Amino acid sequence: MFLCCWLALGALIPLTLATDPGVKVKLTAKGLEYGRQLGMAAIQKKLKTIRVPDISGKASVSPIGTVQYSLTNLQIVDVGLPTSTVALVPGTGVRLSISKAFIRLDGNWRVKYLRIIKDSGSFDLNVSDLTVGASIAIKSDETGRPTVNSVGCEATVGSASIHFHGGASWLYNLFKDFIDKAIRDALQNQICPLVTDAVSDLNPQLKTLNVLAKVDQYAEIEYSMVSSPAVTTSSIELGLKGEFYNIGKRQEPPFSAAAFDLPPQTDNMLYVGLSAFTANSAAFVYSTAGALSLYVTDDMVPRASPIRLNTRTFGAFIPQIAERFPGLMVKLLVKTSETPVVTFEPNNTTVQATGTVTAYAIQPNATLSPLFVLNLESSASARLFVNVMRVAGNVTLNKMDLTLGTSYVGEFKVTALNSVFQMVLKSVVVPQLNGELC
Repeated sequence: MFLCCWLALGALIPLTLATDPGVKVKLTAKGLEYGRQLGMAAIQKKLKTIRVPDISGKASVSPIGTVQYSLTNLQIVDVGLPTSTVALVPGTGVRLSISKAFIRLDGNWRVKYLRIIKDSGSFDLNVSDLTVGASIAIKSDETGRPTVNSVGCEATVGSASIHFHGGASWLYNLFKDFIDKAIRDALQNQICPLVTDAVSDLNPQLKTLNVLAKVDQYAEIEYSMVSSPAVTTSSIELGLKGEFYNIGKRQEPPFSAAAFDLPPQTDNMLYVGLSAFTANSAAFVYSTAGALSLYVTDDMVPRASPIRLNTRTFGAFIPQIAERFPGLMVKLLVKTSETPVVTFEPNNTTVQATGTVTAYAIQPNATLSPLFVLNLESSASARLFVNVMRVAGNVTLNKMDLTLGTSYVGEFKVTALNSVFQMVLKSVVVPQLNGELC
């Protein structure tokens, strides 16, 4: 269904208290053209369900006199829609136009004349120059799902050509005009109701569109429309909520979406705009769930690195570690202490994160002995892109500042550990994050 395909794109992120969307989707005329190609198959299938009633009547035919005729068992055998266009109607929706369409039917005919003479046979009927114009309004319902309805339709049948088989089919030429008009009227009265039905048939499907999707064990994303689509002469723009939630918990973040605009370009079929609100709602959800933490062990460090996570390495900077815990491996716990903040700027996305790094010595019995806790302030740049209908990205570390929070091994200079933690963040934590984003 062509509108279903278009609007399912809108079913990317229940309604928010804010009026501004977190995500915007713009479908251009090129996107409509793709939808038109899909939609013609649906309209064609619907038109094949036309049921033409039996037709009967009387005609005065010279020199025979009155001829009684009937056409029965009329069946559609083919429908062609060779020419069609879809145009945007500002403030409403779309306008579907079909021209040069044709319908082929067959059936049986019977005549009676001169009171006693009867004849019968079969016939083929070609209806050509069929045109249909339908205007379709697109809106949002109370759940944020799209709805469509036909707000106008016109249909005309240009001509009908009938060919009789069997019997005295020469009679056809004597009352052809009566039959052609009756068939054109019968078809013309059914086309618009069927097109309206085809449009209405989309709504039950649209009501089943998911507006809430599970992302992983922690998060789900809601992508209902926050208002009816904005339709211009060049595009349809959908405003979607675009908000992350903890699974099973409807907790709103302490911030709301801000207004933003998509660029005016219309060269591509589809444009998707992601606001900082959506990214920050994700950060809020994962931070609230305690999911923004990572244990780092030596086997995660690249083999080529000269820096290893053991008490020997740390002992080079903090001698008391090597003295108290000789020959042990070290485990680090990196976690956020506050919700990270994402800001969008032209050609750049920045993530500010505040967290802690806790170092443990791993005892032979696998128990962990805390060594120290460092406060971490970091900044990273992110390049975001769409990969197979999901938002992906690549993160690069910009800066890192460490201060001592708690020491279990006595005082030491934190700056001496900068090289160690630069390596850990760049070679372990950032690649882990990029792996999740790919």
